[in-house]
Amino acid sequence: MTKYICRNALALACVVALGACSEKASFEPPQQSGTDPTLPKAQNFLVPPMQVPDKAGWKQGQAPRVAAGLKIERIADGLMHPRQLYTLPNGDVLVVESNGPGSEPVTTPKQLIASMVKNQSGKGGKGGNRITLLRKSASGPWEKHVFLEGLNSPFGVQLIGSTLYVANTDGIVSYPYQEGQTRITVPATNFTDLPNTINHHWTKALQANPDGTKLYVGVGSNSNITENGLDIEYRRADVLEVDVATGASRIYAAGLRNPTGLQWDPVSNSLWAIVNERDEIGADLVPDYLTSVKEGGFYGWPYSYYGQHIDTRVKPQRPDLVAKAIRPDYAIGSHVAPLGLLLTQSNGLPAKYHNGAFISEHGSWDRSPLSGYEVVFVAFRDGKPEGKPETVVSSFHSSDEKQLYGAPVGVVQDKDGALLIADDVGDTVWRVTDAAR
Repeated sequence: MTKYICRNALALACVVALGACSEKASFEPPQQSGTDPTLPKAQNFLVPPMQVPDKAGWKQGQAPRVAAGLKIERIADGLMHPRQLYTLPNGDVLVVESNGPGSEPVTTPKQLIASMVKNQSGKGGKGGNRITLLRKSASGPWEKHVFLEGLNSPFGVQLIGSTLYVANTDGIVSYPYQEGQTRITVPATNFTDLPNTINHHWTKALQANPDGTKLYVGVGSNSNITENGLDIEYRRADVLEVDVATGASRIYAAGLRNPTGLQWDPVSNSLWAIVNERDEIGADLVPDYLTSVKEGGFYGWPYSYYGQHIDTRVKPQRPDLVAKAIRPDYAIGSHVAPLGLLLTQSNGLPAKYHNGAFISEHGSWDRSPLSGYEVVFVAFRDGKPEGKPETVVSSFHSSDEKQLYGAPVGVVQDKDGALLIADDVGDTVWRVTDAAR
């Protein structure tokens, strides 16, 4: 019986993969980027078209392509699904190696097929459940040290004073930290629990406010559009605010389907997030976005998207909530899957990359042609994004879209102002610098 199910699932996956070519996107990502994206009519699918290239990895000497005036180098490889990065005050860099806990039950044919296709791409690779520390040695190469082990699908990391906070999928834990140490062996202290049922979206982004009194946590939804029921969406699709002194938490903002990256902008003195929007209503819907996160704000999920565009699949509707839904500040493009965000006022790159946001796009799985699979820069003026995203790092897949070399996730600035990128398909960390220096 099991073989029969597997054969039919594989056959269905092949049919869907072939069918992906018949439903092409009508808009290029730049057309659905910026402050006023084009939003076409929604479509309906029993099983949406899927397209994900097969994992190939990076060959010796191969690297992503960077924009003119930049250069790129590999500073670490052989990692176990590097997801997020964090630069410590002394210049050491933490690399969070992780993937989902694999606890979500498969309840629809689409889930089964999507899982199979993603695993084939390398995006479903086994995570290390650990943190590796990278240190730039005096001679040039970066040292690798196993810093923390025994974590549970970790993602976000923050240092406040001498306490290091790690957001596992089921809760935030803390450790004492001494500057310069290359390994922590003391047991974790449980700081606060986080929603941990089903884990359709398992990542927990983490960001402290400037004075270190609050931690903000991005908690994704437990479904695409509540097909698993509303009961399991408790404290989901939210940004939570956690009091550092007590561990008590509250919902800071709601209706954000999957907030995968958080940053504090000192110019506007506000919290910003990147959000992965819903699927299965077309290759051109819905644009993922970058937005400021207002205290008490509601951003639409699941009842509406991009402000007050109603998603008719969701029943019963909540017109009272839709009427309050906040339109995001900036569209990034449909299905680009942003997973890393860095707000920067100055850095070691050319001046055109100062004062803005670097966003890593992990890449689409239900769009043809592919979208995402690059790192872009969005300029800010007076604390707000403007213009179109500019590609900074690209060529993570082959030109025929059949092979996947890597996929960018976390982005940070190192102590010298270079841009670091975690690549969870290539199991690599890349460093981008000014070619003129």
